[in-house]
Amino acid sequence: MPDTQSLGAIPHIVLGCYLLVLLAFGIQGYRRRRGASEEDYYLAGRGQGWIVSSLTIMATFFSSFALLGAPGMVYRDGVVFALFSLNVPVAGVAIYLLGTKIRQAGRDHGYVTPADMIAAHYRSRVGLRLLVACVGLLYAVPYVVMQIQAGGILSQQLFPGRDAFETGAALLALITMVYIMVGGMRSVAWTDVVQGGLLVGGMLLAGLATVAVLGGPGPFFASVAELPARSLSAPGTSGRWTPEILFTDSLFASLGSMIQPAQWMRFYAARSTEVLRRSALIFAAVLTLCFFFGVMLVGLGGQVLYPLVDEYGAYAIDAAGKVLPHPAVGQTAGEFDQILVVVLKNHLPELLGSFGAVLAALILVAIMAAAMSTADSNLHALSALITHDVYNQFVRPHASQREKTWVGRLLIALVTGLALFLVILGRQSEHNPLGMIVVLGLLAIAFSTQLLPLTVDMLYLKKGTRQGAIAGLVTGLATIFLLSPFFPMLAGNALEDMLASMKSMIDTGAWGLCANVLVFAVVSNCTRADAPPEQQKPI
Repeated sequence: MPDTQSLGAIPHIVLGCYLLVLLAFGIQGYRRRRGASEEDYYLAGRGQGWIVSSLTIMATFFSSFALLGAPGMVYRDGVVFALFSLNVPVAGVAIYLLGTKIRQAGRDHGYVTPADMIAAHYRSRVGLRLLVACVGLLYAVPYVVMQIQAGGILSQQLFPGRDAFETGAALLALITMVYIMVGGMRSVAWTDVVQGGLLVGGMLLAGLATVAVLGGPGPFFASVAELPARSLSAPGTSGRWTPEILFTDSLFASLGSMIQPAQWMRFYAARSTEVLRRSALIFAAVLTLCFFFGVMLVGLGGQVLYPLVDEYGAYAIDAAGKVLPHPAVGQTAGEFDQILVVVLKNHLPELLGSFGAVLAALILVAIMAAAMSTADSNLHALSALITHDVYNQFVRPHASQREKTWVGRLLIALVTGLALFLVILGRQSEHNPLGMIVVLGLLAIAFSTQLLPLTVDMLYLKKGTRQGAIAGLVTGLATIFLLSPFFPMLAGNALEDMLASMKSMIDTGAWGLCANVLVFAVVSNCTRADAPPEQQKPI
């Protein structure tokens, strides 16, 4: 095994420079503010061009999910996870068809949050506004937890020590919190430009580096061809990725990620419809390329370098029957996410010397960038949801713009602290409910997917009623919670077999969406005759 300390002080230097750049953007965003209005703080004055829009949408969509979680899933399950990349072009189509209409409605009516638009369409002052804010909370907290967890994983691998995980997680949380609180959406968008560039470059460099470690394209693909049969076919090593699960996961991961509150507010912030259309094309082309020439190569190369099977072809499994990673990668079934860090840290310096150490450090900083770019977006959006849709509507309706902005900053600090607490608690728990990054990410996306029926109806169909929208959304969220890892923790073994069977059939978000659409349609049909005429008008 190569010397794991061979990166020396290089990661400290590169990471320090990167964090200083982020803080500088936070200060610059504060200096460029135009008053203390919510529109400026949360939407950067609705003036983002196509470069900023493209990179901030990319950076929000591809988080540590892409640079840690997805390579970890390919490392665990093999080639089958390549089909998950189908979610990227679907997401691009969603930006083109949904994002442009959302942006236009936001511009015409001055909407700041998704709840503004949904509550206005369905004439719901309280119920839907609070439910949409709840969806934002259920999406944002797990996603922020994921990113802070990624900071801990990175720190643990780069700076071995007793409290390295906790220190790295806390550092990422603190820096992210500070520059959002200082500069608002403008700082978030500018840092996303840097982070989006690092993310794309880091993914492609990581893929090329993995191929180089194995001797070039020919030896790389020859080695991959010799992997165990389960790694080269569906449903993969763990048996999870059946066609039904893969299709529904890919479809709803893209749609759910594009209508979650942080992306919705990026649509509002775009300068024009043409900007969003161009961003959609760039997004779909660039990130699909990154998935195939970054994520896939790292995950498959990781299986070659750190096999999951012993010399007799047997997999190591834990007491629950789950496949374990190679001991050099991790000790539990939830530690496949570390494969990219392990490959770069252990092999690039040996292959390329000092230049390899610098390259590895740059790619690892890209992982930090991926985590921070999604954490900042979701913290910022969640602050807007709670401040604008709860505090401003029901607690202090006549609060000044300055007061609301400061309440938003306080909420960012509180949610960041909560997410950090959950990460450390999960780390210390014997049965960590947070699990792998991809699993946690798909759960968060399942919650945000429940806004899809309302969005499609509001933009295109205009057939639903307020009662139907509320009933469908409540049903969908309840279904997701029932199928989440947290329900068994509260209910014990009740319904365990039935729930496990349901989760093995299709994606959790798909179950929630089916229940949501059914209830939405039935209740809307039953209440449409009683709805006031203006409720059926377009936005």
